[in-house]
Amino acid sequence: MRVDGRQLDELRPVEMIRGACKYAEGSCLIKMGDTHMLVTATVEDRVPPFLRNSGQGWVTAEYSMLPRSGRQRNNRPGIKPNGRSLEIQRLIGRCLRTVVDLEALGERTITVDCDALLADGGTRTASITAAYVALYDALDWMKRQKMIKRSAMKEAVAAVSVGVVGNQPMLDLCYEEDSRAQTDMNVVMTESGNFIEIQGTAEADPFSAEVLGKMLSLAKVGVTELIGLQKQTLEQS
Repeated sequence: MRVDGRQLDELRPVEMIRGACKYAEGSCLIKMGDTHMLVTATVEDRVPPFLRNSGQGWVTAEYSMLPRSGRQRNNRPGIKPNGRSLEIQRLIGRCLRTVVDLEALGERTITVDCDALLADGGTRTASITAAYVALYDALDWMKRQKMIKRSAMKEAVAAVSVGVVGNQPMLDLCYEEDSRAQTDMNVVMTESGNFIEIQGTAEADPFSAEVLGKMLSLAKVGVTELIGLQKQTLEQS
């Protein structure tokens, strides 16, 4: 039995609130158990220097945790993010760029801001899942404004954590499970079932190919469910 009574292949309760931020071109508040992430997407008429005069756009991300989103107070981010935040926001940006036609954007940048309001494990994976909804709406806004001529979204993307706790592979770890996991992994997948990123580490004993296969199978179950929830959210007015 897991600490919150879930089955090994069961996600925490998930809610996605589309348009949670009034002023952003796209936004989504995701609640996965006690992990709550507010994600906004902002469209700007500029690109990084290396893309100037290329005709290509860019998607980037920023990530932070509010001071009491976790069990201890985090310092507010300074001018430069800390190493953990920098690694996470690079991950989010990479994953989103994979599913966007950057040439269709023209020379524009979409910045996706991911802020943890409440953190109980899986903040980076929840960020990616919510970021797809926010980004979808930002691209839809661009189309309505006649900034882009065609759809720039290739397919859906979502992410979930998996791990081995007490020798049992399980899906969507909460903080208490993650903090004592023998192996912990984050998996990012597209709707077509392809992998964008797999981040896995053995905290104690190495894991076998068989266990890896079980974790990836669990991840596929979770991502498939999350993409279904994304679609339901985007179908709502």
